[in-house]
Amino acid sequence: MSWGNVAIEDIAQVKGGKRLPKGHDFISHPTPYPYIRARDIGGGKIELKEHVYLSEETHNQIKRYIVNKDDVVITIVGANVGDAGYVQENLDGANLTENAAKLVVDKSKFNPYFLKLYLSTERCKKRLAFIASGAAQGKLGLYKIKTFPVSNPPLDVQKKIVDIVQSYDDLIENNKRRIELLEESARQLYKEWFVRFRFPGHEHVKIIDGVPEGWEKKTISEISSFLSRGMTPKYDDEGKYIVINQKCIRNRALSLDLIRRQSKDFKKEKLVQNGDVLINSTGTGTLGRVAQCWIDIKDCTVDTHVTIVRPNADICSYWFGYCLMELETIFEGMGEGATNQKELKRDLVGALNVLSPASSLQSEFQDIISSNIKQISNLVEQNKNLIRARDLLLPRLMNGEIKV
Repeated sequence: MSWGNVAIEDIAQVKGGKRLPKGHDFISHPTPYPYIRARDIGGGKIELKEHVYLSEETHNQIKRYIVNKDDVVITIVGANVGDAGYVQENLDGANLTENAAKLVVDKSKFNPYFLKLYLSTERCKKRLAFIASGAAQGKLGLYKIKTFPVSNPPLDVQKKIVDIVQSYDDLIENNKRRIELLEESARQLYKEWFVRFRFPGHEHVKIIDGVPEGWEKKTISEISSFLSRGMTPKYDDEGKYIVINQKCIRNRALSLDLIRRQSKDFKKEKLVQNGDVLINSTGTGTLGRVAQCWIDIKDCTVDTHVTIVRPNADICSYWFGYCLMELETIFEGMGEGATNQKELKRDLVGALNVLSPASSLQSEFQDIISSNIKQISNLVEQNKNLIRARDLLLPRLMNGEIKV
């Protein structure tokens, strides 16, 4: 079914973002003025990867360049040019980078969420990226966005399509919230037992020189069976192996969405195993991030920018994982070298001291946390299936192949 097209300028105002004034910079501690960067926009969403904020003084100088709830934003330059996002209530009033444009939709003419869905389709993103590639600087000019055609079904049809897709999105977001709660529960239990020393029976355990009786100070090397950087891949879309890179490790979680295939053979000990801890080891901003592999992944390794740390057989893997994840900020501060070329050396990781609890306490922690890990893994898999189903359905809804 063809609904015809309409130019974006006929349904929305198109406005640019704004760079920081000269001499001003981001601040890391929270203020009422969050700042959206191009890297935060993609997949129809805006997710602040690393929160940055503005001071009130900086905000006041560029306060005309904010976004509001239900605005749609598009990146206009860079590797992710043409990516779209939708402004939720939590980012109402946030400042927008000069590397993106905002679309203020006339709701009497068009549904802003439908516009976000349309612009997020792979076909649409490729068209926007192609248009940008024709410019001298690879930039998607505002005038090109204004004249860009989008499908124009009746408003009631737009609303029905939005309702269908949002039902998937709501399930996905609900699962994400459940994952966050399960992760926080596990993290707090780890801190309660192994940082605050309020583990079961702690009242009857002596503390000697700050260490509970039966615990031992050990280096990470002493409790690890394997500690090594990954391999240099030979990328090949038809390759047998998959490679985890630094982009796959974020917020103490391992995502396989950005893995690549490669064909080069390597030492089998560098195959990622269930229970391995992976540490980003190159570059300011990424160095020090930690995640643990909680599933079996066939024919998978990591590249040279990631360190594999594998626990000894007598060490409970979940305790080991949470122990190293709690060291993220320490790892971040251990990088050596120039600002953009900092490296986390394997020897420094191995030499770091930790408190190794009694094996019985590790096992008790493992037994409790196993339920959380299993639920998290199941919810992650559910979300993959929901996203896959939604993304297969979306283009068929958009072109009218499926009637609503």
